[in-house]
Amino acid sequence: MRFAKIVFWIAGIWGLLVLTPLYFMFDLIGRNDPPAITHPGFFYGFVGIALAWQVAFIVIATDTVRFRPLMIPCILEKVSYGAAVIVLVLQNRMHRLDLVFAGADLLLGLLFIIAYFKTSSRASNEP
Repeated sequence: MRFAKIVFWIAGIWGLLVLTPLYFMFDLIGRNDPPAITHPGFFYGFVGIALAWQVAFIVIATDTVRFRPLMIPCILEKVSYGAAVIVLVLQNRMHRLDLVFAGADLLLGLLFIIAYFKTSSRASNEP
């Protein structure tokens, strides 16, 4: 359980640190990586949902046994982004440098899988 707590605390804090600045980078992203973002609702919606997941990781870290079932959608969250970036890079629709963040998410997804299996279910903890 200690492993899971550490993994989810790190994931939550890392995510908050990496994602929060996106709220202030809307125009910069369009300038540095054209074309400009044309649907701000999708952009800010993505950032908000992604930040909500980071809070969920921190909540899971506080009681990994209780929130063990939530680890499954957490795994899907990490793998879905990582896989999408890999496909988009292979299609030359994203820069290869974007693989750094995809790799970080895939690594966290793998650690979430390990945490899930290392965390006992509530039923097995009861006498």
